[in-house]
Amino acid sequence: MDFINCLIIAFTLFFTGLFGIFLNRKNILLILMAVELMLLSVNFLLLIASNFLDDCIGQVLAIFILTIAASESAIGLAILVAYFRLKGTLAIEQISLIRG
Repeated sequence: MDFINCLIIAFTLFFTGLFGIFLNRKNILLILMAVELMLLSVNFLLLIASNFLDDCIGQVLAIFILTIAASESAIGLAILVAYFRLKGTLAIEQISLIRG
């Protein structure tokens, strides 16, 4: 695969995630998955650039981003499970009413 085809794949994944956020604003789990898809496309772009430039800094940065994204999704899902147990629903309209 050459560099341009990999860029097209990365941008397609990113805009698929962006489209998923704007298309589905009712389901919070699908929004979280769309954000994760966007983060993975950025990681893919970092790996492509790292391979193209023959440098390992992009790969190290991609590993850091993956660990942060994993912790972010774990904490987000834990908050959603706790909220679902408390209220019984995951409706975004009601979640926006939470004040802390």
